[in-house]
Amino acid sequence: MSKLVKIALRNLVRYKRRTILTASLIAVGIIGVIVFGALAGAFKGMMVSQMTDSMLGHLEVHHRGYVASIDNLPLTLNLSGEQADIVQRELDSMPDVEASSPRIKFGGMFSNYVETTGIRLNGVSPEREMATLPLLRSRIKQGETTITPGEILIPDLLAQGMKLRVGDTVVVIATNEDGSVNARQLTVGGVLESVTGPSGRDGYVHIDDARELLRMEQPQISEIAIRLKEPGQLAAVSRELTRRLAPQIDANGAPLFEVHTWEGLSPFYNIVVMIDLLSISIKVALIAIVLISVMNVMLMAVYERVREIGTMAAMGTLPSRILAMFVIEGFSLGAFGVAVGSALSIGLVLALRAAHLTFNFGRQTGLVLIPTVTVSDVLVASGIVVLAAVAASVQPAFKASRMAPVEALRHA
Repeated sequence: MSKLVKIALRNLVRYKRRTILTASLIAVGIIGVIVFGALAGAFKGMMVSQMTDSMLGHLEVHHRGYVASIDNLPLTLNLSGEQADIVQRELDSMPDVEASSPRIKFGGMFSNYVETTGIRLNGVSPEREMATLPLLRSRIKQGETTITPGEILIPDLLAQGMKLRVGDTVVVIATNEDGSVNARQLTVGGVLESVTGPSGRDGYVHIDDARELLRMEQPQISEIAIRLKEPGQLAAVSRELTRRLAPQIDANGAPLFEVHTWEGLSPFYNIVVMIDLLSISIKVALIAIVLISVMNVMLMAVYERVREIGTMAAMGTLPSRILAMFVIEGFSLGAFGVAVGSALSIGLVLALRAAHLTFNFGRQTGLVLIPTVTVSDVLVASGIVVLAAVAASVQPAFKASRMAPVEALRHA
């Protein structure tokens, strides 16, 4: 086998220009895959983090039917205090859950005594909300980085449109569950940067203020947001929590609770899927480039060395050894391109990290993109390229091994 390797390497060196051009093409392909994968993965991770760590959480638990009517924020589908306690007990017993936060969500009218507009509010417990959404604090670009009773965090869309500043007094008007209207005077405690773009109208108040404004005689919540220790366990934890809550049924025998992942709640998940599909498309294109390049090189090698192949066969070289020699050439060509491309890719990713690239997401600006490449990323891309190179060399190698010695020797 060592002799076959030496012969294969000698043949690659003999045609230096062709070998270098083909290996360069393979290297460029693998650089494109690894660098694009690193950038796309960093952007995807940043986008998912902004959605889960500053707004949604990884999971949410609602009363059955609430999400289907979520545009109306129905107070009639809130969870009672007893139902919320059932969910919380299950969450406390699950080791993969890091934090959870009960919320009261409701819509209302927002006035600065001159203008009035609509607003969506989240009544939360500050400590639990900040633990569940660790990036929420970074979204508060003016005022206190907390949620204090008697104060309201308003989206910057309303702050700019209604010329409001921290410390100004506003009035929030909300319709209660029984249809009556109540109003509460609050102080602007901070301005919140929106994640979802210009349409973002979500503000925050303390959960006690929300209950007082909605005149809740008994504890109620609209949802429980959940943060996981490992986001990769999202599907498994969702299934387990759904299984644990399944025995809780309503009067009609239907499940009382619904468990939703952030993927099912956010339209941005479609962008994540598109990024993954684009990454797969680039890998497929790389495979095609490698297959065509290596197959072309190996076919040329067979055509140019017909007499050499005939001589080897006439000397008693087995067809299997001739086939192995050409396959080793294809493998070596792919391995050389992979080695160069991987080294350059890692260097380029490190340079991009040092450059501190920034981008805007929604109304958030200056987010730093940190591309990362892992050993598994490099190994997967390298393995695909090498396998494609070997596969591309099989047909030319098989053709060479099947040549009749007499006809090969007569080849001009």
